[in-house]
Amino acid sequence: MRAVVYDEYGPPDVLRVEEIPKPVPGPDQVLVEVAATSINLSDWEALHGTPAYARFGGLRRPGRRVLGSDIAGRVESVGSAVTRFRTGDLVYGDNLALMGGFADYAVAPESALAHKPAGLTFAEASTLPQAGPIAIQGTAAAGPSRRVLINGAGGGSGSFAIQLAKEAGAHVTAVDNAGKLDFMRSLGADRVIDHRSEDYTRTGPYDLILDLVAHRSVFAYRRALARGGRYLCVGGPVRTLLRILTVGTAAGLLTGRRIQVMAVRLGPKYFEPLADLCLAGQIDIHIDRTFPLDEVPRALAFHGEGHALGKVVIDIAGHAREA
Repeated sequence: MRAVVYDEYGPPDVLRVEEIPKPVPGPDQVLVEVAATSINLSDWEALHGTPAYARFGGLRRPGRRVLGSDIAGRVESVGSAVTRFRTGDLVYGDNLALMGGFADYAVAPESALAHKPAGLTFAEASTLPQAGPIAIQGTAAAGPSRRVLINGAGGGSGSFAIQLAKEAGAHVTAVDNAGKLDFMRSLGADRVIDHRSEDYTRTGPYDLILDLVAHRSVFAYRRALARGGRYLCVGGPVRTLLRILTVGTAAGLLTGRRIQVMAVRLGPKYFEPLADLCLAGQIDIHIDRTFPLDEVPRALAFHGEGHALGKVVIDIAGHAREA
């Protein structure tokens, strides 16, 4: 089968298309013929091996040769202990533990997958499994008249988070680069900020901050929060995360604020509710661009350089837009 592989950490040009053996599912695993895979920040981090936690599978060399966690496709075969799926079923899910989505076939745990709704194309379904839980859990505290700020709001998780917060009745401030301001407005953001020209931590106070690209100091985050407010970050440099876990927790408690790293819960239980909202027409799925398998390096560069408005999808075999 065709797969995009890499054997060393680095920029997208370390990737190459190669013929490798088709994987064989274990007892509780499912072999999926992949139709579409969406790109996430986790792919960019695993490609480069930074932050340090991205090297969990291999300190010097990648532990997995094939990236791509959010997959949608058709069940090719199932392991002996699998009960929820059978050959031919259409499925989608976040295969973060095993990766392998940038290939014709990928093996995933049964527990990571759900049946794909008939109303979503493979491309649309592939955008939800990882970005959805981040957006849903990150905006759970949004509500009427609450002041919510989303940093990194123009990407996959951010585009869902803006809409979810607005659905909850919040006043939403969205932060990203200048090229995404109009896009964020179109999603419903009440205010947009170009992070390169304005310091959002001086524009508050906010009741809730969802930070998808944490790079600031704990004290800047505290300044941006209203008393009783909550700051949640999803990822960032290890040094920043450690400071949030230690100094941030203490500083927040002392000043009536909560400054935390969000432990995202993944799996069908946490992404299917967003699929339901999309099917009901309450939340829109925004796919910026679709690339073929052999252009994964270009797709990753486009995503990693901060150009994507919403999600970027890899069309593995030309069937991504089929339902």
